[in-house]
Amino acid sequence: MTRETARAEDEAAKQPEAAAAAEPTPSTALEREHAEMKDRLLRTLAEMENLRKRTEREVADSRLYGIAGFARDVLGVADNMRRALDALPAEARANAQAGMKALVDGVELTERELLKALEKNGVRQFTPLGEKFDPNVHQAMFEVPDPSVPAGSIVQVMQPGYMIGERVLRPALVAVSKGGPKTAPNSAPGNDNSTTAVQDS
Repeated sequence: MTRETARAEDEAAKQPEAAAAAEPTPSTALEREHAEMKDRLLRTLAEMENLRKRTEREVADSRLYGIAGFARDVLGVADNMRRALDALPAEARANAQAGMKALVDGVELTERELLKALEKNGVRQFTPLGEKFDPNVHQAMFEVPDPSVPAGSIVQVMQPGYMIGERVLRPALVAVSKGGPKTAPNSAPGNDNSTTAVQDS
């Protein structure tokens, strides 16, 4: 037997031993498969929980924001009721006969009930008189030179605004002061835009 033949036989004998060592034992293979299945199960559970939360959010949003179009249409009715009440001077209201007073009281009661119904469904009215102008929630109609109030303050509200949830359903129509002292820069976010937004209006 030559030296090369002996070496070849030794290598051939070692190969099955190496293959046996490379093959995982049944318990190691089961543990690895168990770990993979557990990881997969945990990932699936996390995905299902995320899907459940996302679906709940979407359902809540659709309930709240799904009525936005209807609510926007109803705002016209609320505006007309307020205009009807404002058209009657205070003197005429004070000196009105019983029938006229009952009519005015009825319109006021109807307006209150309408606003209450809107608020119950997530729509709330806001009147920003005296606040800092914010182009995200206010629409400037004109500027008023008034040195007694800080520039960029709302000095008159022509039409109240409405929010639905955290979104603006309709911006408030306002008049903004100009020419007064500057307001503190940290009083409201986005003050840099307010001047240009007012001038553009």
